[in-house]
Amino acid sequence: MPHTGAVILILLLSRSGPIPVLMMVTLAVALYLTVIELRELRPHWKWWGWWLSLVFLTHFIGYLALRGYVAWRRWHRARA
Repeated sequence: MPHTGAVILILLLSRSGPIPVLMMVTLAVALYLTVIELRELRPHWKWWGWWLSLVFLTHFIGYLALRGYVAWRRWHRARA
């Protein structure tokens, strides 16, 4: 599915009415922060897709879940 991003963008823009700019900015910020976190973790590409789709669907709640996961991994790595 190489054009998934384009399909999602078309679906977002085809809603009845304009998308609030603040919603799009917060989504972009959440996805950007997710990419930064995932670069440090260096997960498998399937994990990239899973985390990005979770953040895309749930905005900052998904990003907070990722932050919790990262903190948990660091805590366990420090104990090992």
